[in-house]
Amino acid sequence: MKSLRLLLLALSLVITADGQQRPVYQGQGPTVAVETTSRPIEKQTRSVQTFSNGAVSFSNDFDGSRMNAVTMDGPSSFTVTITPENTPVNPSPWYAFKVRSRSPQTISVRLVYPEGVRHRYSPLISDSGTEWKPLDRQFIKEFEKGSADFGPSAGPKSIEMTLIVGKRWLWVSGQELETSKKVYSWMSSLTKNGRVQIEEIGKSTEGRSLKMMSFGNLKSKKNIVVISRQHPPEVTGYFAMQAFVEAMLADSQSTRAFLKEWAVFVVPMMNPDGVDGGHWRHNAGGVDLNRDWTVFNQPEGRAVSAFLSRREAESGGRFYFGIDFHSTWDDIYYPMDRKFQSSAPGLIYEWLDAIKTSIPGYEPNIRPTENLDPAIVSRNYFFKSHGMEAIVFEIGDNTSRDFIRKKGEVGAIELMRLLSMPGKLMTATPAN
Repeated sequence: MKSLRLLLLALSLVITADGQQRPVYQGQGPTVAVETTSRPIEKQTRSVQTFSNGAVSFSNDFDGSRMNAVTMDGPSSFTVTITPENTPVNPSPWYAFKVRSRSPQTISVRLVYPEGVRHRYSPLISDSGTEWKPLDRQFIKEFEKGSADFGPSAGPKSIEMTLIVGKRWLWVSGQELETSKKVYSWMSSLTKNGRVQIEEIGKSTEGRSLKMMSFGNLKSKKNIVVISRQHPPEVTGYFAMQAFVEAMLADSQSTRAFLKEWAVFVVPMMNPDGVDGGHWRHNAGGVDLNRDWTVFNQPEGRAVSAFLSRREAESGGRFYFGIDFHSTWDDIYYPMDRKFQSSAPGLIYEWLDAIKTSIPGYEPNIRPTENLDPAIVSRNYFFKSHGMEAIVFEIGDNTSRDFIRKKGEVGAIELMRLLSMPGKLMTATPAN
């Protein structure tokens, strides 16, 4: 797969706070332009399938599911086939399904993927579809595991899960299910104090609402933009974004003072079609949205771009900071290189230093990009078109949820502190 060749998977070692060595993910290689005009996608057939005269049932009939086929291999063994929405595609094989049995029993379920794709997401299980826990490792068997520490060549070619099932549905998923309905419910919960507004800034390819939150001083000339979920399975990045936003809305003297001076705009769900459709990577147009900035063949990024320009024109101000939350094989930050002059010079690197200082023993994995073009990813577009400090904040698939929240909260607190300091901002457009 071409996308596999775009990932740089070399490793280095760092010494952690407890004196241990661990490999460090070196991140992606250079961004390469791809075609972003719409392409056909394969929509999975959603249904409930029963086996053994109704003794065992599987379902993918819910938002966020991915189960392309299921077969019965023996009295209590099954194979679930997982395929992407289209190809070529980043190797992020998302899966989510439900299973139950007429009477309690133990079954085995094997996940299989297309040739050249390896298993990525360790299974989570739930009795409700809302509260999740990892499936115990003793109930997971791996086949032909890769030799790398990170990346698409690290995982096994397939896995077999031992599941204890009964009359209630057991949910099985690669990550927590955070569908558009759940995300928009979270957004609505933040409006209860009257400080957060929600508006529709556009429609997705399939006509779903693209919703944006705004808060702070909406008459200010100083603006921040936050986005997440361009790629459907990247739930851990979304969790960091949640913590980041909630920290900015905390009822404290420092946040109140900050929000008197700044306006904050958040698009938590950039790709509702892909999320609800259970896609590996793309939107309903069959495109990676984070390769369509500047080009804007797809409506989702086009809606955000139009808002940014409209906001600058209406406020007479500018955006000084933009952050895009993602997930990958390990925690990593992708800022612009120091050589690029933004509207808030040096802010990103001061911010990363502050995060490191605020979390004892933490060594941020920072991989700057030295190439501004092609400006087809959000970070480069934010910087090139609007002059703002911009960063991609990636969270590991398996980073602990408590640490994700801590990183998001600390990131917001330190950003607000730095932006409240005098002399940080330029008023003229920087020359690049």
